Amino acid sequence: MPHAASRREWDRRRGPARPRAGGAWPRRAATAAAGLLAAGCAAAPAAHPAAAGTPERTAAAPATRPAATATASPSPSPQPGAGPTVLPVPPPPGHLPQTPASPSANSRDFAAEMTDLWAAVVTGKAALAAQAFFPLPAYTQIKAIYDPAADWHGRLFADFSLDVAAAHRYLEPGAARARLVRVIVPSAEAAWIPPGVCSNSGGYWHVGGARLVYRRGGQLRSIGIASLISWRGRWYVVHFGAVLREEAIGIVDTPEAGPGVPGPPGGC
Repeated sequence: MPHAASRREWDRRRGPARPRAGGAWPRRAATAAAGLLAAGCAAAPAAHPAAAGTPERTAAAPATRPAATATASPSPSPQPGAGPTVLPVPPPPGHLPQTPASPSANSRDFAAEMTDLWAAVVTGKAALAAQAFFPLPAYTQIKAIYDPAADWHGRLFADFSLDVAAAHRYLEPGAARARLVRVIVPSAEAAWIPPGVCSNSGGYWHVGGARLVYRRGGQLRSIGIASLISWRGRWYVVHFGAVLREEAIGIVDTPEAGPGVPGPPGGC
């Protein structure tokens, strides 16, 4: 979760492998991702600004990338005209301390979060997915920067709102008729990010490049989720369209025909 003041440090640290977390915290960082994390934060997945036309991936994914090992299948979207499905999500326990619990992409809570994220995309209303977003009280605990609450409001959730609006525009026309099929999370690439990395005072699980797979007009397509991170054993969206951006614009992460390729691993 790099903040604006650390972007140059992000670039400087890109490349070297990040050592696996030790001590009493988890040692289960996925082997597929452990060697690929940078000492600070690795490069973010490719993403594209929302613009006229159909953005395409700029480079082919490595052939050796492991397949996603976990999926979440939220409830199908309603028929046209009925409005999007929004499911109740337990309030994020952001006021409680972090735990090393490994999050699951197959839980009922995660399915509800992704259903609400999709509702936000098809309507363009980021507030519908507020409970799926990394909670503010947790961010103020975990971020070792000046005024993390202001950073959460002015950067994290502000960028998320821009990205939701961009994804909505990308699905138009006919966004309301797009049906979420499944969510692919490359769980084998999840890694524990230890305290002290990327201006963090606490640790969490991170996975990049999840995919929202949807069907519209008989065609299967997908867009990415740049970063999910954990709090007390639950995944939350922290960066939707991109981890870093040069200006305040909405970004759609790697739109593809078909389910696309999850990943790449790395980042924080």
